[in-house]
Amino acid sequence: MDRDSLVFLAKLAEQAERYDEMVDHMKAVANNHNVELTVEERNLLSVAYKNVIGSRRASWRVISSIENKGDSERSEHIKAYRQKIEGELVDICNDILTIIENNLIPNSSSEEGKVFYYKMKGDYHRYLAEFQVDDERKESSDKALESYKQASTIAMAELPPTHPIRLGLALNFSVFYYEILNSPDRACNLAKQAFDDAIAELDTLSEESYKDSTLIMQLLRDNLTLWTSDQEPDNTDANQGDMNVQDVE
Repeated sequence: MDRDSLVFLAKLAEQAERYDEMVDHMKAVANNHNVELTVEERNLLSVAYKNVIGSRRASWRVISSIENKGDSERSEHIKAYRQKIEGELVDICNDILTIIENNLIPNSSSEEGKVFYYKMKGDYHRYLAEFQVDDERKESSDKALESYKQASTIAMAELPPTHPIRLGLALNFSVFYYEILNSPDRACNLAKQAFDDAIAELDTLSEESYKDSTLIMQLLRDNLTLWTSDQEPDNTDANQGDMNVQDVE
């Protein structure tokens, strides 16, 4: 099937919320070793994988919560179900990570594209680290950190502070520091710096990226509010546990 048809079918699958099929179509596009994805194509690929991984991450959190409540009579069934979901998470993450490593990064000619893919690489190693333990968790965490740092080096040099990809990188990198490395200070510093830098240049923001950039800036601020309140020793907000850390595609 030709490239245009695959992209069309991916859009159709997205509208129908059939994300596994959307992945199949965009994977076929991305697996062409000699072709750089357009901005639209890379966004479709990202949305497809974000949805298939997102539903399983949510499932894993639910099952883990049930498992932690300790229903001893059914513990083996619960554990087996959790492990089944983890197997699916591993397959999805390894799938997209292979595509990023072998095709997308080598074929990317723009600095913006490289930031996008290194960020994506960091995200999927982070998703692995969310449920892995011991040496596996450390390996995924180290790879996520390396990928986020590579993305940040390029972004800081080549993209303006208000660029939505640079802001999205800062958001997800700060979430990684907070949730995976348990480093709230570094998470807050990174998020605050990104927010402040963007605010300082808000008047230069292009109309086409205004909505995306300001949305991510709001998410940065929301996370900062949550994280700083978590660190207050006298925090007694009864609703605090219901708030969720935010990241982006």
